[in-house]
Amino acid sequence: MFSNVQLNRFRIRLEERIAALKADTEGSADQRKAVALDQQSVGRLSRMDSLQQQAMAQATERRRRVAITKAETALRSIDDDEFGYCQECGEEIEAARIEH
Repeated sequence: MFSNVQLNRFRIRLEERIAALKADTEGSADQRKAVALDQQSVGRLSRMDSLQQQAMAQATERRRRVAITKAETALRSIDDDEFGYCQECGEEIEAARIEH
């Protein structure tokens, strides 16, 4: 279905995507940390805002982990000569769809 050149290009793109997602994970670690309960140093509204920001950062991290898992699965499918086929029905996926 795909040439070795195309598969190598997909592999590089997937590896770059995984690296970028992992870098984003490291860069946002502080945003996902627990929010201090001490209302003496942080006001109630500021704490609520911090909790909301923490929840959004955690949700983003969950989506990021899903994206990493999907990219790693795609890399394994390249290694197993199964790349470009639907995992559910086994039909070929059009190259134009994979490109996007």
